Amino acid sequence: MKILVTGAAGFIGHETTLKLLARGDTVVGVDNLNDYYDVSLKEARLQDIVKHPQASNFKFIKLDLADSSATETLFKAEQPESVIHLAAQAGVRYSLQNPHAYVQSNLVAFTNILEGCRHHKVEHLVYASSSSVYGGNTKLPFSEQETVDHPVSLYAATKKANELMAHTYSHLYGIPTTGLRFFTVYGPWGRPDMSPILFADAILNNRPIKVFNHGDMMRDFTYIDDIVEGVVRVLDKPATPEAGSNVPYRIFNIGNNAPEKLMDFIGTLENAFGKVAEKEFFPMQAGDVKATYADTNALEAWVGFKPYTPLTDGIAKFVTWYKDYYSKS
Repeated sequence: MKILVTGAAGFIGHETTLKLLARGDTVVGVDNLNDYYDVSLKEARLQDIVKHPQASNFKFIKLDLADSSATETLFKAEQPESVIHLAAQAGVRYSLQNPHAYVQSNLVAFTNILEGCRHHKVEHLVYASSSSVYGGNTKLPFSEQETVDHPVSLYAATKKANELMAHTYSHLYGIPTTGLRFFTVYGPWGRPDMSPILFADAILNNRPIKVFNHGDMMRDFTYIDDIVEGVVRVLDKPATPEAGSNVPYRIFNIGNNAPEKLMDFIGTLENAFGKVAEKEFFPMQAGDVKATYADTNALEAWVGFKPYTPLTDGIAKFVTWYKDYYSKS
């Protein structure tokens, strides 16, 4: 199968591309390599893909998906059978500082992806949503059946908008679309703006880590391999209408279904590094939520899989990679 993977130099895009290549797919990877975080990490991920035994089936194109003409040219030239859309401007807190980046990357670019799928008969569009869409919801675990009408950040609002936009294209043009609400993804090759690397860097360099809401938070930390397994399984089963609908549209949570207290997460990192962190406690940040917890029953019923990696195992693998990668940089 020929698959377009957007955000191929990103955390999830890199790992998804490797898995697709390993099973024999042809992958066209797209990324704009922006400087939201260290571009050298994105370039290193691409180099890691190039080292794959099946790298001859990989083609990388540097492209800004917010450019409608360039995106149309991409679809016309490559004619992908399916699309995994992972490119986005990520980060809840950054959306408070630079909202225009989210409009361009998460709304304009997604419109261009939908148009490409529409005009080039793409068989299935799988795209990244986020647990952040649950926003002000307090009923745990978060279920896809609950309404998500109270986002608490612009990032969350753009992800909810993506789900609505996908539904519209599925309704109007019959394009099977599946949105995946990712829950706090971590692991090797992770983003340096997320807590595992922020905390690891602070611990090893004797700097205090910032602990928000005075540590009274919970997150459904989900290991990268589980995320990728879910993405690929969902890709292979295009969305069909749910009961009472004629729209080929689905939404699934992908989370570990086992939330961890933030202080326990920090303790697991400390144990893995063999070093206690100095901590500075702060109030809740604007746009943040106290707890996330994924109900994964729908995903398991659909593809026979749900994330399962224990935090201690995932952190051990992350720390091994972190020490290796950052000792060389």
